[in-house]
Amino acid sequence: MAKKGRVLIVDDEKINCIVLISLLEDYSTIIALNGEQAIQRALSDQPPDLILLDVNMPGLDGYEVCRLLKQNEKTKNIAIIFITVKATEAEEAKGLNLGAVDYISKPFSPAIVLARVANHMELKRQRDLLEHLHITDALTGIANRRRFDLSLAHEWKRVVRMKGCISLIMIDIDFFKQFNDNYGHAAGDECLKEVAVALDKACEREIDLLARYGGEEFVAVLPGTDIEGAMTVAQTMKESILALEIPHKGTSIGSCLSISLGVSSSSNTGIDTPKVLLKQADDALYRAKRNGRNQFSD
Repeated sequence: MAKKGRVLIVDDEKINCIVLISLLEDYSTIIALNGEQAIQRALSDQPPDLILLDVNMPGLDGYEVCRLLKQNEKTKNIAIIFITVKATEAEEAKGLNLGAVDYISKPFSPAIVLARVANHMELKRQRDLLEHLHITDALTGIANRRRFDLSLAHEWKRVVRMKGCISLIMIDIDFFKQFNDNYGHAAGDECLKEVAVALDKACEREIDLLARYGGEEFVAVLPGTDIEGAMTVAQTMKESILALEIPHKGTSIGSCLSISLGVSSSSNTGIDTPKVLLKQADDALYRAKRNGRNQFSD
């Protein structure tokens, strides 16, 4: 049976860890015996969904660990439940003000532990779902414009830091208005879904991102890809749409649906900001359309 989530248990008393592990057998659990280990585990490639954090520990106490985790961009959204023998009202207020979401008292009540962990896991699931919806295009299921903006900003920082490169491909469905006029908007929506799937498959690497930019426009973010590599991806995209063989009697360049593409790369000279990179891709798309469509340009 799949585990319900990942819980980090932080307590310098091993017996407490053992008790909590036995109670939380439906969850994937990891242990830290001090504050330093807790921060290290939280910053790992597999961070926890929830942290059960003992208040009284040698070295970094629970309050200090909580403060440090909430200050870090990578860990600030991880829910923290404090574990304590008996918290005063002032102590509870201190923990909640630091960003903790709840308290569990020792000795442990199995029913209380399970209920509070389950409640906060469900809250996290709902937050994750809302965040996913916030960055996903409702029609096609791929990334939306907001996700694209966030991805480009993030990847550009990496380019600057690592002195690498990044490429963009702007994509526009040729004569899509005429497609809608001829076949109706329901067919147009189905067309957009099929195009999105095909373009997404052309972005073969996990780090590549395809987003719906707006209307019938899409954009691909290709980290670590130079202009030659991006042109290869553009060619694959163009061919993959033609291979769909979607009838389009409103086009003047054939009988099937096609796309035009504009490619830009930070490996080209003069591109020193993400805004310029995007403009160059948009200008290249315009050239591809002006030169007859069903082609790509850089």
